[in-house]
Amino acid sequence: MLRLRNAHWILPFLYQVFKEDNRHVIPEESLIQLLAETLSLHEDGTEDIEEARIAFGEDEQTRSRKYLMSWVQKRLLQDFQDAEGTILYQLSAHTEKVFQWMHSLQVRKHVGTESRFKLLFNSLQDIVEHTEDDRKKRLELLKDKRAEIDKEIKAIEMGVAPENYTNAQVSERLELFTRLCYELISDFREVEDNFKQIHRAIVEQHTKAEQGKGAIVGFAFEAYDALRQSPQGRSFYAFWDFLISRTGQQYWKELTEQLIQLIEERQISADSLFLQNVKHLLLQQGKTVYDANDKMAEKLSRIITEKEIAKHRRLRKQIAGIKELVFDLMDEEQVDCSMGTAFYSDVKMVMERKLTYQQKKTTAAVKQPLAQENVIADPERFSKMLNTAFIDKKILWQHVEAVLKNQTTATLKEILEVHPPDNGLAEIVSYYSFIKDKKGKVQIIEKTTELIPLNSEQTKFAEVPYLLFSK
Repeated sequence: MLRLRNAHWILPFLYQVFKEDNRHVIPEESLIQLLAETLSLHEDGTEDIEEARIAFGEDEQTRSRKYLMSWVQKRLLQDFQDAEGTILYQLSAHTEKVFQWMHSLQVRKHVGTESRFKLLFNSLQDIVEHTEDDRKKRLELLKDKRAEIDKEIKAIEMGVAPENYTNAQVSERLELFTRLCYELISDFREVEDNFKQIHRAIVEQHTKAEQGKGAIVGFAFEAYDALRQSPQGRSFYAFWDFLISRTGQQYWKELTEQLIQLIEERQISADSLFLQNVKHLLLQQGKTVYDANDKMAEKLSRIITEKEIAKHRRLRKQIAGIKELVFDLMDEEQVDCSMGTAFYSDVKMVMERKLTYQQKKTTAAVKQPLAQENVIADPERFSKMLNTAFIDKKILWQHVEAVLKNQTTATLKEILEVHPPDNGLAEIVSYYSFIKDKKGKVQIIEKTTELIPLNSEQTKFAEVPYLLFSK
């Protein structure tokens, strides 16, 4: 992960959107939008586009989707779907460990040795006290603890002020509490990965033809019991049972409110928002573990209730064999895949021509219509089909008068040779409006046409009625 060529901007981006904003699950569209905004701020040379197989010139949205796909394949992120089918992303357990390790490398202004020593001492005392099998020694330990509590009670009743933590001691324990919370969230990811491994193992066992339903179900329950009885599983379920209990939630809420009030009164710098939401974050991460467990249970129920049909057994056996090959080749980087046949294979097409002795029917001759020439017979009606509102007719008439200064009459073609049309066919048709506007000076010669070039190369022409202008 640290050797990625884009690690100098990928890791800060993931830390910012997930850790700094305290978001452990982000929908796909939101994450793509955040990543696209970050990519738009990158300077040239910041990204190594070959690492994610990005083509040159692709926009930020396309690059963002390719980056997410690459990060999931490299196990930086985990993607899953919720009940509504929305794709969600969360940090993988490996990325959580990397961020914890990088956080431990940061130089701290104050190292809480006293709080850590007390934590070690209390842990040592708790281990010895709750593993003592001798009833007399256990009773002596409980009496000593009760004597210390009675001594403190009498001192407070006599007016002696109780010993309280200083601001430095509170800050030490807050820092330790926050770090343990993040480590606990990372532990949830590991338990979730263990459930996913069990689910994958069940699928692999199901694909084997020699395994029956009873063997698969027995394997699943044995694996599930092994996980619950493991040290990690026992610790998780004991904590989870306490966290979701009504008494545990109420007690946690009261303690959190008292802690935040103490921080505000003493003006101790701490992340109050994180302290308020830490229980919600733990519940959210613990829920993902149960979701993974539900997926495994759903797979078990499908296996148990599945109906075997005799005519499909052969097909199911072949599919299972293909899946076994896929699982065997899953971890190989390059797999040589090909298909060959030892004998010539006769390919029969559905639409191929069949052998027949019937004479082929002769196709009847079809008379094709002749191509019609581009002739504008009625310029007035044709002008209504064109948009000639933008043509300045005053300029067109100035063109006519400029040509008539040197000669008595002029045709439309002669005028356009001196002043070529700038607006194509619409300008040519506009000259015919002078028949009404300039009566006596413009006339159409009936049954006579002329060709007007439409481009400078004179490769395209329009055949129009012969138009004559006079002084």
